[in-house]
Amino acid sequence: MDYFNYKNGKLFAEDAAVERIVSQVGTPVYIYSKATFKNHLQKIQQAYNMLEPVICYSVKACGNINILKFMAKAGSGFDIVSGGELYRVLQAGADPSKIAYAGVGKTDAEIIEALKADVGYFNIESEAELENLIRLAKQTGKMTKAALRVNPDVDPKTHTYTTTGKKETKFGVDIERAQKIFSDYGKNEAVKLCAIHIHLGSAGHTVEPYVEAIEKVLALIEQLRSDGFTIEAIDVGGGYGADYTTEASPTAADYAAAIVPLLKNRNLKLILEPGASIAANAGILVTQVLYLKKGGEKKFVIVDAGMNDLIRPPLYGAFHFIWPVKVNEKFVPSRRDKDLQLDGTVVVDVVGPICEAADFFAKDRALPPTKRGRLISIFTAGAYCSTMSSNYNARRRAAEVLVDGDKFSVIRKRETYEDLTALEK
Repeated sequence: MDYFNYKNGKLFAEDAAVERIVSQVGTPVYIYSKATFKNHLQKIQQAYNMLEPVICYSVKACGNINILKFMAKAGSGFDIVSGGELYRVLQAGADPSKIAYAGVGKTDAEIIEALKADVGYFNIESEAELENLIRLAKQTGKMTKAALRVNPDVDPKTHTYTTTGKKETKFGVDIERAQKIFSDYGKNEAVKLCAIHIHLGSAGHTVEPYVEAIEKVLALIEQLRSDGFTIEAIDVGGGYGADYTTEASPTAADYAAAIVPLLKNRNLKLILEPGASIAANAGILVTQVLYLKKGGEKKFVIVDAGMNDLIRPPLYGAFHFIWPVKVNEKFVPSRRDKDLQLDGTVVVDVVGPICEAADFFAKDRALPPTKRGRLISIFTAGAYCSTMSSNYNARRRAAEVLVDGDKFSVIRKRETYEDLTALEK
């Protein structure tokens, strides 16, 4: 899963003791493993090697510029969804030709910035957006390529908020409308509409929905080609599951074993947009116990991290494995599972300090006994945690640390109180 492991009852990030990192940086803190990021990227590169894919890491998952820099050096392209993400990847040294620009609400200014940067593909989400892209391409004299995002009406059976491949979604266009869009706009001279894009959503845990979606889209591509349109690429998006519990999701090799045979000898460039499958297991959020409290039959562990640092549990009902940073050897977890219960554990709710009843990380969770001042790790916090953080309750956003072997560096400083009001003065 990752390079976070217990040694003699102490949690290490690669070869750096988490306690040592916290002693210098404080809590709450996101700690990332460089080796885990690179390992998951390499597994995807190797799994699809036969098709020579363009792998566009999804910046929205975890977009720290220092992470983007080493991902670019490792051969990754980038999936972006805003002008800010475009700025980040260009600052990180991204190859513009390996940038796929998605998002349903691109502004004129953002589109012009991307045209000037010569991004590889715009992922088009609607007829209106395509019309606007054509207009701006003509206006700026910057010709470009585009992939039409098609909804294959496939449900990956994830949370309703992260399902994006059904008909009833703001993303993309119905597969039935795709042919008309090509008929109306496929021969324009400003934007080469030459690819098809799909994205089923996030946190998929089975291969079958991807197979079904690709088969539907391949039939569409064959029809478009027979109608005289050039389709050079298929972007099969992201959403591939990450192991929030041990061995819960297919591996990159599992996905590739099903997808590669479908695309072999199709004369199609393959684009992938993995996010959580690379980043999720590459990070943890470490927090400190502030208080223990009883409320009726409930026992609460109140920590110094809050939903502003990690909003996935209250937003999606998401599970994150939680365990103390230092434990007796008998409490070293053999797996990261929802129902892990060892002799001597106590059932508690792990909650934060924010003034919302929704401010929790776990409910009715069995954990080893803890006390004030102890450190607790929230695992699989590399994706959609720091990037979704906020200043709610005027809380300072946490520091970010990158570990490389036995060394670590702060790659985002903890905000100060002055930072909270700097833009208001």
